[in-house]
Amino acid sequence: MASSRKRRSSELAERVAAELARHVPRGARLTLALSGGVDSIAALDILARLAPAHLFALDCLHVNHRISPHAGAWARFARAAARAYGLRCSVRTVDLAPYHRLGVEGAARAARYAAFARVRGDFLVLAQHRDDQAETVLLQLVRGAGVAGLAGMAAARPAGGPTLLRPLLGTARAEIEHYARDRGLKWVEDESNADERHARNLVRRRVMPLLARLNPAAAANLARSAAHLAEAHELARSLAALDAHETMRDGRLSAAALARLPPARARNLLRWTIAEAGLGAPDSARLDEMLRQLVSARVDAAVRIALDGALVMRYRDAIWLVPAQAAPPAGFRARWDGRRAWHLPELGGTLRFKPATGVGMAARALGGRPVEVRLRAGGERFQPDGRRPRRMLKTLLQESGIPPWERERLPLLYCAGKLVAVPGIGVAAGAAAAPGERAWTVSWAPDRPKLPKPAKAMIK
Repeated sequence: MASSRKRRSSELAERVAAELARHVPRGARLTLALSGGVDSIAALDILARLAPAHLFALDCLHVNHRISPHAGAWARFARAAARAYGLRCSVRTVDLAPYHRLGVEGAARAARYAAFARVRGDFLVLAQHRDDQAETVLLQLVRGAGVAGLAGMAAARPAGGPTLLRPLLGTARAEIEHYARDRGLKWVEDESNADERHARNLVRRRVMPLLARLNPAAAANLARSAAHLAEAHELARSLAALDAHETMRDGRLSAAALARLPPARARNLLRWTIAEAGLGAPDSARLDEMLRQLVSARVDAAVRIALDGALVMRYRDAIWLVPAQAAPPAGFRARWDGRRAWHLPELGGTLRFKPATGVGMAARALGGRPVEVRLRAGGERFQPDGRRPRRMLKTLLQESGIPPWERERLPLLYCAGKLVAVPGIGVAAGAAAAPGERAWTVSWAPDRPKLPKPAKAMIK
């Protein structure tokens, strides 16, 4: 019997070692998410045994959600468990309030993964296993998920911080429990695991036993289906990347080229584009409506679709995904104090002034008077070319190809009440430097804030 237990423990450790060999280079730093439950305690034991031979650094992280009255005791247990192997365990207490709209279970998961994303290391190791994968697939199925959702959890996945690594994903829960008992390990039991108001607990305690009666290999088969769907998802992504190569114009998706694709490929490409930007996938109805607006609206129509704190817009033929930003302050004005790089957070960008000779705003034209920045109020006229009459600034901006949402924030430079320069358009004819004159060139660099990454995008 002892020999059988030893062989069983050795086989599990060998499978984990093989997973590590696939993903983890020597010298990498691994952080184990240590809840104190049987799965993470077994993972701790295995990883601590493997670390010396596989030459990776190992520490632990315990996330305290402050939900259970036992939360403090679990944190102390996790620290003691790691210390028994000579390892450090950090405890991070999280706030669920920012995620309250997700419910208690969803908020705890979102806060936990947000804590994982802040880990400084190469890999964040999760002890999720084959039964967890089967439960995930069922939950996604009843939610009406597409191929990406039904693919379940990946064994290794970059997540904006450390790579999420699940070396036990192909192992059954029962095998992990056998390992823990055979090794004489101690763990804690979370009383909330018996609460069937939580969807995952209901699936684990009620649905999976019924499926096992239908087919004893139900959990393994569901996990295998997830692997097939993950492969299909990768094929869909590869097709989208090929279609993107054919439909991109100047780095942006062409609405006309998107309209020429068969509907399924157009949806696939749009979904891929949104995912590549780090945004959460819209449901099928929302995606269809988005596609309809992007490809069917009039050429001069302002297409503006809100999505996860971002905006999907079409300007001319190009499709843009930009962060949603508050409108700039009405009547904004600011005076230049002479700095070369002048950041204007209210407008979301930086004005850069560079000394020049014979080009740009003539120092003579400024005459030592203050230069002021204003925003468009409407009706401005501008003459960047002395050989042509003054024209409507709105027309010049349209001809320049500056998108409307960037025009709203474009700083206009005034001196003595006169418009003397518009970045990206030019310098007023009367303020332009003559050959050999001291001058300033002015450029505007909008900030490029990253698109928001919803917590749900992390939790997979």
